[in-house]
Amino acid sequence: MPTDTVTTAPLAAGQAAAPRARRLGGDARHHFFGYYNKSTWDRSGRCVLAQRTPYRDVLLRPDSEAEVGYFDLQDGDRFHALARTRAWNWQMGSQLQWLDGLPGRQFIHNIRTPDGGHPYRGFGAQVVDADTGAIRPLPAPVYVVAPSSEWALCVDYRRLYVTHETIGYSEPDGPFDLPLAPSADGIWRMELATGALRLLVSYADLKGFHHRPSMDKAIHWVSHIEINPASSRILLLHRWTERVKDETCFLHRLITMNPDGSELRLLECSDHPLPQLADDFDPSAVGTFDYEKSEWQISHPLWRNDHQIIVWGPHDGAIHYHLYDDAPGGAVQVVGDGTLTENGHMTFSPANQRWLLSDTYPDATTHERILFLYDMDTGRKIDLGSFYADPTLSKENRCDLHPRWSRDGRQICIDSVHEGDRQMYVLDVADLVG
Repeated sequence: MPTDTVTTAPLAAGQAAAPRARRLGGDARHHFFGYYNKSTWDRSGRCVLAQRTPYRDVLLRPDSEAEVGYFDLQDGDRFHALARTRAWNWQMGSQLQWLDGLPGRQFIHNIRTPDGGHPYRGFGAQVVDADTGAIRPLPAPVYVVAPSSEWALCVDYRRLYVTHETIGYSEPDGPFDLPLAPSADGIWRMELATGALRLLVSYADLKGFHHRPSMDKAIHWVSHIEINPASSRILLLHRWTERVKDETCFLHRLITMNPDGSELRLLECSDHPLPQLADDFDPSAVGTFDYEKSEWQISHPLWRNDHQIIVWGPHDGAIHYHLYDDAPGGAVQVVGDGTLTENGHMTFSPANQRWLLSDTYPDATTHERILFLYDMDTGRKIDLGSFYADPTLSKENRCDLHPRWSRDGRQICIDSVHEGDRQMYVLDVADLVG
């Protein structure tokens, strides 16, 4: 059963009391942000982006709608709804993100459109001015926006709905037959000022880059696309599989490139034999989180700075949190050996890279998830709390904590269902991080 309070995780010797998780807003509807890779706070620290829905966990259809807006932390956490969208999922929302390089308070999110533009009919994005309410449409759905706010990277959420439904957008009459590795689709760059689009790297390009025989019969896609703080380098996960319904059959590569698609660099590849492809294998026997705990998984990469990438994945035969230098033959360091022992959603404090924030997936018995900080200087792990995850939620409508930093590195925001509803919570960690 859901708990009405957060369980305090066991404290290490000398650790201060864990911070209280404060729920944002008192609205009876459900609120969430989505992924872990962006700050929900605007530059002033006053406004926190969110989606609002009347339901907690329905399986989404093309007409499922969410409101888009922000909590005003200086006005009793009042939620201001500024737009609506039908292009969203429970994991990433509608790719809400502030546009810090533009004046005022502007943000972007994805939408469905009657016709859509090139290259993805029926999907687009729009820029919303939180101060004036003005809305400006764009012709393609975004995945991530460069910190400069000059350009964004775009992918086909219809392809993601087929290959990795959890992060795709539902479509009528789907799923669909798609070309395995087309030369006319891949990662697109869109200029935010004009909407101009160009293909940076295609799936055919990725298949041909350090080709592996396991790619030949597989369908290809990309995810976890991230841009470094200087907007000068891009990372991505290239994934492929012959069995999209069984995530333990996904194969992974961590790749970086320039903003024009040049200088592709392979940092890691976890290609390995797949006995699961046998005809008698039963994918329904795979647990919801088995994939996230696979010893071959490469997941949740994020830039620590302009040159280093933190990721959960295997290297030299062992899986850990690893820190990669994005350079030819760059060094790879294990982070938290013996302490950080399972996959999570990790980010570094924007104010002090000493502090790594992450979480765990639910324990198979207790269904509790641990939210924690890790001190890169001392190797000390500080547990912030334990949050119940409803085991009846499916892979597609689950609610991960997805912890996110405030801009000043003094607060953390999470999504959670530990009180029975899907809501957003803020924890003050100023006393812990100093």
